[in-house]
Amino acid sequence: MNKYLVCYVIVIIALFSCGKRANGDDSIARVYDAYLYHEDLKNALPAQLSETDSLLLAKNFINNWAKQQLLLKKAEINVGDSLAEIDVLVDQYRRDLLISKYKEAVIEQYLDTLATSEDIDVFYEENKEIFKLNEELVKLKYIHFSSQVNNHDEFEELFRSSKKENLDSLKSKELQLISYNLNDSIWIRLDDIMKKITSFTAKDRQRILKRTAFFEKKDSLEVYLVAVKQVLKRGQTAPKSYVIPTVKQMILHKRKLELLKKIEETLIEDAITNKEYEIYEGK
Repeated sequence: MNKYLVCYVIVIIALFSCGKRANGDDSIARVYDAYLYHEDLKNALPAQLSETDSLLLAKNFINNWAKQQLLLKKAEINVGDSLAEIDVLVDQYRRDLLISKYKEAVIEQYLDTLATSEDIDVFYEENKEIFKLNEELVKLKYIHFSSQVNNHDEFEELFRSSKKENLDSLKSKELQLISYNLNDSIWIRLDDIMKKITSFTAKDRQRILKRTAFFEKKDSLEVYLVAVKQVLKRGQTAPKSYVIPTVKQMILHKRKLELLKKIEETLIEDAITNKEYEIYEGK
């Protein structure tokens, strides 16, 4: 919207909403002793609007501003004795916000965000007791295919093998598979497996938890071949590989606290040295 249209909209809304003002100032609306000015409206209007949309938006903006001012005035009248308490809270919020912004700037500038493998190993070993599982984890592989395939036996032979070339051969037949997971070196939440394979029952879950080396689940439409490599149950210590993201977050959080504590101590020491902070003994 060009500047001429903006001016036109402002003039129309000003005349429509407020009428002619005796003081001739730049305001376009008033509620008690609060004023809305042309500049406020101009900044609120997005560019590239039609004249009709601009008029409607301007009218809505003015009305919303008026409602806010009227509610604020009513609130001030009705809270009465609580105004002093609110002022204290607002002042405290302002101080907290300023301090928070300062701390964020300090952290952004000085915090070491690199958590090395050694950092992770040390933290994990020193804090193993806090990494107890509240869920079951498994390492397993499976393939899922139609019960109508002609090479079921070949699939099973390749799947049961631990040789890389056989698993690669099986993966090369992925177009015949509905789904699969052949990477049994990573920990997976058992609940995620159960959600993904909706045909698995509570009995199948127990098969997995018993670390069944191999089992087949079959019906008239589909076949699952499953091989369970390892299981960790609730209450056992979570493996380091599984909690690395959490460990990194905890390391950074610890560093933040240490950095902020050091900054606060330095502020006190410098203020005392520079005679900017003094504690007066009681008289």
